[in-house]
Amino acid sequence: MSELPQGFEIDLAVPEDVPALIWADKGANRLFAPTGLIRPDALDQHVPGDVLETEIDRGNVFTVRREDGYPVGFAMISQHDQGSYLDQLSVHPDYGRKGLGRRLVEQVIRETEARRLPHLTLSTFRDLPWNGPFYSSLGFVELSRKQCTPFMFAIEDAQRPYMDVELRCFMRRTVKTPLLWRRSR
Repeated sequence: MSELPQGFEIDLAVPEDVPALIWADKGANRLFAPTGLIRPDALDQHVPGDVLETEIDRGNVFTVRREDGYPVGFAMISQHDQGSYLDQLSVHPDYGRKGLGRRLVEQVIRETEARRLPHLTLSTFRDLPWNGPFYSSLGFVELSRKQCTPFMFAIEDAQRPYMDVELRCFMRRTVKTPLLWRRSR
């Protein structure tokens, strides 16, 4: 796993972070404007504040902070299909290209291991450089349609009004699980 750039840290988000997380999410969405992959009216959408609050309370939101404590990005996970699911990864573009998104994903991988879950899954644009190829570089592999579950098809149905889901894919990364967990199965 990689080191964070100097002046940044990753920890669990707290409720007071919600406005900054929305700011980071909206900023990250703007990166899609020139691609045409997301409908223009959907670019201002973000993870709702009440969802962030609920997931923060559950310990499912990790934030990357500047040294002054201000959040500039986050990763939000949930549990589905007997593993972790990366619901959202957003880093404000003012802090992009520093490896912060990569470090957030690595934190989520470690958390998935700590929760003794066997894999981490996500949905992403297959060919967009900071999407599919980025996740491939972290060990994620595209799932075939036969490997997709009802949960994944429900995600596609929710995304369909805002984007061409045919350009997206689901990817999964198996994580190391503690030996004791494997024995107890």
